[in-house]
Amino acid sequence: MRDTRVVVLISGNGSNLQALIDAVADGMLPVSIRAVISNRADAYGLGRAADAGIPTHVLDHREFENSCEFCLALKECVNRYTPGLVVLAGFMRILDSKFVTHFAKRLINVHPSLLPKYPGLHTHRRVLEHGDPIHGASVHFVTEDLDAGPVIIQGRVDVGPSDTPDSLQQKVHKLEHAILPTAVRWIAQERLSVVGVRVLLDGQVSPEQGLVAESISTQYSAPVVE
Repeated sequence: MRDTRVVVLISGNGSNLQALIDAVADGMLPVSIRAVISNRADAYGLGRAADAGIPTHVLDHREFENSCEFCLALKECVNRYTPGLVVLAGFMRILDSKFVTHFAKRLINVHPSLLPKYPGLHTHRRVLEHGDPIHGASVHFVTEDLDAGPVIIQGRVDVGPSDTPDSLQQKVHKLEHAILPTAVRWIAQERLSVVGVRVLLDGQVSPEQGLVAESISTQYSAPVVE
């Protein structure tokens, strides 16, 4: 079992943070969330953390001269808790290469698309514009390239004829709340390894606890939860 101390970075509502808090409370997640850090003082997720007795910090990116200074201060704040894992759970700032390198292999992000499709913003709108029949969410290791790190796990939903960006957002949020705690649990249990751009679970990509091993694209093959 690897170091289970976790720091979570948020910018808003914190529903994925809440999913992690609930999984820990239910005994389903063998980690300790040591701190929650936000770049916004009005982030609702800070209240979720406080209610769970988790220390919180606000580092307003607008108070720093540039992104490098912000990322340096953020790194110093995170380092106070010597985490084994840093989770970006709706953290809406791009991290610089020094931050990413410092936390390499212990920094993950949840993204609302089936990566490598639709990195960046407005994923739900882009799925509808392209007429995709399937949408989803991914948890991946963070690298210097935006939303391009090795995928740990993905979840899929059907896109219906009446779906809107808002309805897809709600569907995808439910997936995120399932796959993020799963990814964190696997990391804490030291069950993952990275070979090139591929993440292996127990040394292979295989079905586990209702997860289906299925190729998502020509670039990635990762466990998928329906």
